Amino acid sequence: MQPQNTELIRRHRSTVRVMVVLIVASVLLSVLAFIGRRFLVPKPDPLVDGAWKITVFILGVGSIPFRRTMFSTMRLRDIGGVSGAKGLLNTLAGTTVRLGFIGAAIAVSGFVATLLTGIDLYTYASGAIAVFILCFSLPTRSSWERTLYQFAPYSTPLSPPEPPKEWENTPPV
Repeated sequence: MQPQNTELIRRHRSTVRVMVVLIVASVLLSVLAFIGRRFLVPKPDPLVDGAWKITVFILGVGSIPFRRTMFSTMRLRDIGGVSGAKGLLNTLAGTTVRLGFIGAAIAVSGFVATLLTGIDLYTYASGAIAVFILCFSLPTRSSWERTLYQFAPYSTPLSPPEPPKEWENTPPV
């Protein structure tokens, strides 16, 4: 694996940007609920409360086995063996973004519950849970490099290889 892998850097940077945008959107929903709370009339609804709790629980707890399944060793080894480093990067980026959308769905469900009931606590709690999931799913480049090195060590490199040093002094043909 090369130290300056341009495809890895590009994919990691774009994935982190998506995750940061989702984190900012989750926080902005909480800020919007805070600003708009004087316009909302609190009307508790047990049906909305139960649906919100079930939704947040299923999405929040469901993100853990989803992440563990998608990043399991056997699965990554198979993808690395069949698709190489490019397929492995697609899997890492795609799974991370899907986890981000699960966190964003949690934040949106809280905001919708706030709009339906007028209770801003739904948005705050959902936003905190969503930000936790998003930060937990935020990838580090070193972990992606280790994954590529471990599961696709013999695949073709993602950036053009450097020519060997002995080619520097050879005359052109």
